[in-house]
Amino acid sequence: MPSTAISAQGSKLEVSGTTGAAKSITGVAVGFPTIITSTAHALTNGDVVTLAGLTGADAATLNGQTVVAKNVTANTFAVEVNTVGKTITAAGTATPVTWTKIENLISFNGFDGQASELDVTDLDSTAKEFMLGLQDWGSFTFDVNKDFNDAGQQAVDAAKRAGTKRSYKLTLPNGKTKTFDAYCKNSPLEGGVDQVLKTSGVTLRITGDVVDA
Repeated sequence: MPSTAISAQGSKLEVSGTTGAAKSITGVAVGFPTIITSTAHALTNGDVVTLAGLTGADAATLNGQTVVAKNVTANTFAVEVNTVGKTITAAGTATPVTWTKIENLISFNGFDGQASELDVTDLDSTAKEFMLGLQDWGSFTFDVNKDFNDAGQQAVDAAKRAGTKRSYKLTLPNGKTKTFDAYCKNSPLEGGVDQVLKTSGVTLRITGDVVDA
């Protein structure tokens, strides 16, 4: 059987920045997922948008929500919000964050957390019994060749210094994305004889869910 392995070469890591221009929403198809119509929105899978201005009895289900765009087409995108049976109508807006590529990416590793175990054993149990608690996605680490002038690396360092949460988007060579929020815990500098300067083991502590698109 031929290998189905995917090369990591061409992977891209981006960090969120300011907000971009708002996209006009002209339609909402309720369901799970919810399908948003926005003509020529120019979004890509994994983009983060904030929804606003929608109307209807259940508009609060979407208004103010910061969500990840999935299943993107030229004029629509899906969001993982359950609106089955809701009444939500357009017009409205979807305001995306801008992304800055983190240049000189060498390697990455992550999503290494695990859910906690909840002991549900009682006096009727014949052996220990457990259920899983909330999912913990752990950390995402990466290595880069250091560039003090790269806007992406500067953004990560600034987030670490300020202790602020940022969104990150990993785009794989096959077009699949993973979008997540995280705090930068460290950004060590590494050097040596006959070596370029590197920032190795940058650790992003993931908070909340990881969205695949």
